[in-house]
Amino acid sequence: MTSTDILFQPFKLKTLDLPNRIVMAPMTRVMAPDGIPGPANAAYYRKRAEGGVGLILSEGTVVDRPASRNEKDIPVFHGDAALKGWAEVINKVHAAGGKMAPQIWHTGSTKSMQNAWVPDAPVESPSGLLAPDTPRGVAMSDEDIADTIAAFASAAKSAKDLGFDTVEIHGAHGYLIDEFFWSGTNLRDDRYGGKTIAERSTFAREVVAATRAAVGPDFPIILRLSQWKQQDLTARLAPTPDEMTSWLAPLVEAGADILHCSQRRFWEPEFPELDGENGLNFAGWAKKLTGAATISVGSVGLSSDFFTAFGGQGSKQAELDQLINRMEKGEFDLIAIGRVLLTDPDWVAKIRDNRMAELKGFDPASLGELV
Repeated sequence: MTSTDILFQPFKLKTLDLPNRIVMAPMTRVMAPDGIPGPANAAYYRKRAEGGVGLILSEGTVVDRPASRNEKDIPVFHGDAALKGWAEVINKVHAAGGKMAPQIWHTGSTKSMQNAWVPDAPVESPSGLLAPDTPRGVAMSDEDIADTIAAFASAAKSAKDLGFDTVEIHGAHGYLIDEFFWSGTNLRDDRYGGKTIAERSTFAREVVAATRAAVGPDFPIILRLSQWKQQDLTARLAPTPDEMTSWLAPLVEAGADILHCSQRRFWEPEFPELDGENGLNFAGWAKKLTGAATISVGSVGLSSDFFTAFGGQGSKQAELDQLINRMEKGEFDLIAIGRVLLTDPDWVAKIRDNRMAELKGFDPASLGELV
């Protein structure tokens, strides 16, 4: 296999100083009882820090809104009890030499993939839609929108105050911020709607700007984005580079330092009609068009994409040559690793130390426990 040295180059942006380019992707575990992270959650993240991950992104943790989560045991990032739990998490990670960001989230009108639990309050979204032509919940009022923007900013400020190294805003995968981006779920006729992706990005820009004001100029902000939605895996917000620029550039101008560009398979080109089947992926185009640092993600080190895990399927180990080649070309700056770190917390250390024979694939049994 090609040398993995590029994965272990340091990365620095503002106050964020990482020893390598490997990020633990945010993975929803739904194992924080009543939303409060405890010792098991802290130990889970500490173990990945001990295993050599450069930056840990927490699972999605929700803002202070009445219906911001779609599972009872999704962690929250507000209130004394939860913030005390998160303080223990970051203290354990730092003690192990790691760096970490909470992923700040609002699930919008999406449903749980695992059960029928619903919040006490009506679910909220831009236009009261789960998907195109699929009503669910209520359309947000101007007051709801203002309060939600403030809740994102407040959570980010709490992250900085607790000592986290950066913060990620979840704007992908068909959740609330993404429901504003998507023409299929944003039918508003006010300034938060519109015919173009640039117009429908107003809510996200205001979330990012409010977060920047709350954390100050030097605290890095990561923004996670996707073309696809869990409601429609083929959805595309920006089918051309020009539309992608009109979507992403204002978000960077508003204060996003790093764009975390989610796709199911990192090697798939974003615009193959322009640069071929080996062309730039989503993160590559985002970096080219905006100049921002980017994180790529998608089935790294595994033979199948993450949706197979929901069907109980495992995944075999895959070579890293294509990833290394793209990173050596500077296509993107950081790479996020997901499922393999559930089964093998020491995956990064094994790669670093050339212990390739010890690498494991993904065992779906790892989804059922927090270890």
